[in-house]
Amino acid sequence: MTKILLALHVLAAIVAIGPVTVAASMFPAAARHADAAGASGTATVRTLHRICRVYTGVALAVPILGLVTAQSLGVLGSGWLIAAMVLTAVAAAVLGLLVLPGQEVIVESFDAPDARPVPREVTVRLAMYTGLFNLLWATVTVLMISRPGSTTGV
Repeated sequence: MTKILLALHVLAAIVAIGPVTVAASMFPAAARHADAAGASGTATVRTLHRICRVYTGVALAVPILGLVTAQSLGVLGSGWLIAAMVLTAVAAAVLGLLVLPGQEVIVESFDAPDARPVPREVTVRLAMYTGLFNLLWATVTVLMISRPGSTTGV
């Protein structure tokens, strides 16, 4: 059962978090291009934002499956897992409090009657937040694979 839980956890991470990291990374540049293209260029930006929103909801399965798997393995108190859980919470906060709201502001600015170009510093800041989110997830992935000090054998 543990191997099934672990497989589901990894699959959920790939299927849910992968699209968020890619779409969020593409969003700032797409927003700059949409500004240059006018109204016709906003479809890509809207699609990338929708991907981020929808897959963020799906990604809730990742920590849930991770906790169940960790309990099954008996490693809930391991330092590497606690560090990964803290980093996961920070990544979720960056996504939920900085990346998604930043995208929303840009998408809404395209709908404004007096739509003006999105200031470059807004897209640069969003790219920085997205990079931080991606770095946190990469770190969590390394911790999950290397499991420093783990003796589970899985």
